[in-house]
Amino acid sequence: MPAIQTDNLTKRFGSGEAAIVALDGLDLTVDRGEVFGFLGPNGAGKSTTINILLNFLDPTEGSAEVLGYDVQSESMDVRKRTGVLPEGCEVFERLTAREHIEWMKETKDADEDTMEILETVGIPEAADRKAGDFSKGMQQRLALGMALVGDPELLILDEPSSGLDPTGMQEMREIIQEQAEQGTTVFFSSHILSEVEAVCDRVAILSEGKLMVEDSLATLRDEGGIATIDLEVNAVPDDLGLDAIAEVQDVTVDGNIVSVTCTDPAAKVDVIEHVNRQTDVLDILSEDTSLEEVFRRYTGSDATTRRDGEASDEAPEVTA
Repeated sequence: MPAIQTDNLTKRFGSGEAAIVALDGLDLTVDRGEVFGFLGPNGAGKSTTINILLNFLDPTEGSAEVLGYDVQSESMDVRKRTGVLPEGCEVFERLTAREHIEWMKETKDADEDTMEILETVGIPEAADRKAGDFSKGMQQRLALGMALVGDPELLILDEPSSGLDPTGMQEMREIIQEQAEQGTTVFFSSHILSEVEAVCDRVAILSEGKLMVEDSLATLRDEGGIATIDLEVNAVPDDLGLDAIAEVQDVTVDGNIVSVTCTDPAAKVDVIEHVNRQTDVLDILSEDTSLEEVFRRYTGSDATTRRDGEASDEAPEVTA
């Protein structure tokens, strides 16, 4: 049984010709125990999907199940088993970190040790400080701690690295990986593609409400992606003749390093053999297709990086 399953999930806002299609027939499967990256430009339908999974929005058509429960008729069962870190999560300024965790424990009828949770997210020293005095990064850590209450089977993380410094982002990755190792399914939406690339097993990419692709990162890199290979050679001949290989897009030379960009990763073997016939290849450094390149291939745009505090055009409804 998948952790998340959607069937023809569709959401339209408005009616008639003026209707805005936020989701268009989304068929999505997230397996239990995997870290799943959910990607797309602003307005692609990511937050709309999350809001439907949590029953904050009703779909116009189609259905969705989370952990085997229908998200509309069995939403309480879903929420009991799901931890959520929403984008733009706001904490209660007058409550301390300890009080936030205690409140969430009461809500979920959980009995974890409050200090252990605060230690997990790296703010035990702030347990009795009011959250209104917290930095953006500390508020994000607290929100993650609240999501971890109740040992959830599924974690839904929407822009979890927002407001975190590089150290905090690394610690966030470690927490996600630890949760996955314990069997928790992590549904991870982020515009920071390097974060997704570091922790996710599979990804789905949305564009204009439609699912463009859903697969492992390794497969996506190999399917028609651009790949760069750097070759250290004994001497660079005047004419390498690499234009004879149709898949070669670009060639640059820096000292005795020849960098070749291919439109098909499989062409790297041909490049190595060809260059080795012209000169001696001393070393090979192959660079995988980046997730940024995969993203651009399926959406026609770069990943959107918003400044902290800048609103999403999807107006997510999830609240802490």
